Amino acid sequence: MRISLIAAALVALPLLAGCGGGGDDKPAVSQAEISKSLQDGGLKDEKLANCAAKLFVDEGISQDGLRLMIKNDTKNATATDPESMGLSGADADKARSATNKIVSECLK
Repeated sequence: MRISLIAAALVALPLLAGCGGGGDDKPAVSQAEISKSLQDGGLKDEKLANCAAKLFVDEGISQDGLRLMIKNDTKNATATDPESMGLSGADADKARSATNKIVSECLK
């Protein structure tokens, strides 16, 4: 079970890779879109992906940061540090916090 927790957290973080452009004219990223992106990226447990997506949204990651999570070209990213993946410092901190919560809350 512990290995599953760590694997889930590590699968979620690379999906945050890439560099994003912003824009208030873009539609908001939904929790469902994040969950689908996590599942498409290798997190096959739908319940876990839904929980993780909720935590990323609840943490208050900006729309630009959330857009990074669902970019199609980031599925094969190998970096695990959110800040080095293109997130702002604030979003990187929020992503790390969400990842810690994924391990403690989603994999009970």
